[in-house]
Amino acid sequence: MKAAFEEGINFIDTANVYGRGAAESLLGDVLSDYDRSSYVLATKVYFPMSDTDRGLSAAQIHKQIDASLERLKTDYVDLYQCHRYDEETPLGETMQALTEVAQAGKARHIGFSEWPVERVRESLAMENVARWVSSQPQYSMLWRRPEAELIPLCEREGISQIVWSPLGQGVLTGKYSPEEPPPPDSRAASDSMSGFIGRLMESDVLEAVEHLRPVAEGAGMSMAQLALAWVLRQPNVASTIMGASRPEQVRENAAAAGVTLSADTLAAIDDALADVIVR
Repeated sequence: MKAAFEEGINFIDTANVYGRGAAESLLGDVLSDYDRSSYVLATKVYFPMSDTDRGLSAAQIHKQIDASLERLKTDYVDLYQCHRYDEETPLGETMQALTEVAQAGKARHIGFSEWPVERVRESLAMENVARWVSSQPQYSMLWRRPEAELIPLCEREGISQIVWSPLGQGVLTGKYSPEEPPPPDSRAASDSMSGFIGRLMESDVLEAVEHLRPVAEGAGMSMAQLALAWVLRQPNVASTIMGASRPEQVRENAAAAGVTLSADTLAAIDDALADVIVR
């Protein structure tokens, strides 16, 4: 998987939970004009797609991959990810169903997101099932919990990380001030988009993030670029998931790829955030 990103192939995560398939339908129309080999296409399964359809049972995995392929107007996805772990379905049933999807050619690879590490270990010990190629954890300067167990396990097993929230829900861009209410058009001000931002908007976190401003300036980078370069410095990270509302944000974020942060810059980041890092 990492080679694909290094070669510059576009990575598109449709995440069928968004709009209960609406994102897939939209991208199915858009991507129909592009060569299928020019992008890496990923989608997910687990969250509700109707009042009765959810989870990682064999029936759901088979039903949802077929529905995703129909909406995406393609014969296969490159990566089929389990969006969360399903405590109500035996792990063996989930892994067997994912293996069948891969064997049928409907998904070239499988991945997981935010699974308990012990369940990942258990799945890796199973015989005659498809192997994971990717993990999608929350990971940022502020949220470093994957470093303790998940990343070391994945390094040993040849599994790469596709990181979500590398900008800490936008907090690490420096757009939120500890002394002012959030901008009205921001994630923190939106009832529908602020679900994960909670603790990140507390004053001690925002004050610590302000201390990153001179660090970024000293490195000749924006705060967003600094945060992205920090995540991408980790060899086990293949890619990051980012949102953008303007073309210039995309260009700014992309400029962080390939940047090497000095030891002094990394130390300054740790010093600035020392009291608010979650490990």
